[in-house]
Amino acid sequence: MGRVLAIANQKGGVGKTTTAVNLSAALALAGQKVLLIDLDPQGNATSGLGINKNQIAHTLYDVLTEEISLNEAVQGTAVADLFVVPSNRQLVGAEVEFVSIEQREYRLKRVLDSAAVNYNFVIIDCPPSLSLLTVNGLVAANGVLVTLQCEYYALEGLSELLQTIKLVRDNLNNGLRVEGVLLTMYAHTNLSKQVVDDVREHLGPKVFTTVIPRNVTLSEAPSFGKPAVLYDGKSAGALAYEALAKEVIARV
Repeated sequence: MGRVLAIANQKGGVGKTTTAVNLSAALALAGQKVLLIDLDPQGNATSGLGINKNQIAHTLYDVLTEEISLNEAVQGTAVADLFVVPSNRQLVGAEVEFVSIEQREYRLKRVLDSAAVNYNFVIIDCPPSLSLLTVNGLVAANGVLVTLQCEYYALEGLSELLQTIKLVRDNLNNGLRVEGVLLTMYAHTNLSKQVVDDVREHLGPKVFTTVIPRNVTLSEAPSFGKPAVLYDGKSAGALAYEALAKEVIARV
């Protein structure tokens, strides 16, 4: 069984999808076979890997509604050993349709259980909310990677997310753990340094050693449909995600 990691934060704009795409690519380049699940109806992880989300034959929506198998929706990418299950706005309808369905929190887990054995890592890019889709991601995962922006209100809302993770662990998935907290969008300012110090003081070894910098490459690469490691592999952003991949592999 491969390791299934959900990348989550209920706030948008904190580097969640950037991390999902670039960590997945860096893991694949490090010799791991990786499946990226785009669980966000915005489909940004899908487009960030060069797939036109408006011209997809099969998406995660079709898988969750059991119209097709997970393997039928898997697509290859420009990175060898990196595969993706794409999504688009169609996925919004899934939450409404699942409201009256029993075991609705387990839809993703059921389709992943048989497929995860084919991969070293399954990375789930959760929506920026504590929604039913996010709960599905947490139930399917055995670890959660939390992205935390290096800004003044970084810790605000983190306790709510950690409480949600605890509720999921206590009631739906007792194997779930916090894999680690990743500090993102670091700038060489006193404020960023203070945030890093505060987070490390509060969370200790749960915080990854790697810190992701603010970096032009990380901002530009998605518009070219490439992860940073392909767009500019020598950039500070790409090198940071390569370092993170090594940490994630080591955290067995």
